[in-house]
Amino acid sequence: MDRPPGLSVRLKLTLSYAGLMMIAGVVLLAAVWVFLLRYVPDRLIINPTLTDTHGVFPVRENLLRFFAPRALAVLAVLLAFSLLAGWVLAGRMLAPLDRITEAARLTTKGSLSQRIELEGRNDEFRELADAFDAMLARLDAHIAEQQRFAANASHELRTPLATTRALLDVARADPNRDVDELIERLRVVNTRAIDLTEALLVLSRADSRSFPREPVDLSLVAEDATETLLPFAEEHGIAIETSTDPATTVGSPALLLQMTVDLVQNAIVHNLPAGGSVWVTTSAEPKVVTLVVENTGEVLTPELVDTLAEPFQRGSERVRSDHAGVGLGLAIVDTIARAHDGTLALAPRPGGGLRATVRLPAEADRF
Repeated sequence: MDRPPGLSVRLKLTLSYAGLMMIAGVVLLAAVWVFLLRYVPDRLIINPTLTDTHGVFPVRENLLRFFAPRALAVLAVLLAFSLLAGWVLAGRMLAPLDRITEAARLTTKGSLSQRIELEGRNDEFRELADAFDAMLARLDAHIAEQQRFAANASHELRTPLATTRALLDVARADPNRDVDELIERLRVVNTRAIDLTEALLVLSRADSRSFPREPVDLSLVAEDATETLLPFAEEHGIAIETSTDPATTVGSPALLLQMTVDLVQNAIVHNLPAGGSVWVTTSAEPKVVTLVVENTGEVLTPELVDTLAEPFQRGSERVRSDHAGVGLGLAIVDTIARAHDGTLALAPRPGGGLRATVRLPAEADRF
């Protein structure tokens, strides 16, 4: 934005300081003058025996003659001193602001590694510098995450396209190839590409927070999700148990249902080969509602669990051969939870499996 040039903040502070000093000096000299006028007599009789005016000394008249020039001289010295001192003090006070400005300029040029790191005790400038450093750190981490996400998404999208091209090339080179087998393999690859694209769209929609909000009962959402996935669970030999108490939050019903479905589906897929279980519970507190999805499975390490919510991190130790997924399930859950001002916490279960806990603000706490 083009703006007309103006006075620098340092000069403004200097002039303000000098102005206050001059006002204080004028008030002080005025108080002295009022004091002198009140307590100093107008005339002083030097020799009472003389009847003419030579025996009387005009005190106030001479006082004004000598006081005024010296008062102006004092004010001139005070003005020069206040300007010099104000310029020095303003420079010292604004020195941290110069560092913040320089860091901001470097940031606009694309350098996110710059940090201010002001020394000394805490004050307003240091709070501003710390907030700026924290913003740069989060921005740097966010951009790095987005770059990794873009690279992973490109790789994941390229895989089904490359597979499709390879299948078509083989079919063209071999006219006698089984067409039904080719169609089935193309259908599987295409389905995977569609699932990945839809997952990316859900992730983008949730991350932008561009959705209407309304009261949503997580207990009803959990029941819908488990009812939808019950045939899938029976196909894998997994039992689903639900214990839902009313838990109302504010958000998008579609996204919260997607979040719950992803959690339950993840719990079914990454479970024991047979005879596993999934537990879905909801509860409510005065300010927080909670959705918990637990499942049996192999024993997981905390290091592995910490990476499961990252995009395209499938956790190779947990993936079953019949349903590898697109690696965005828990990433979508985490994004939807954060878009609703909530959190996703993952923890390994002592006996094996995973415990996923989503905490969202209660409906009454949103207003």
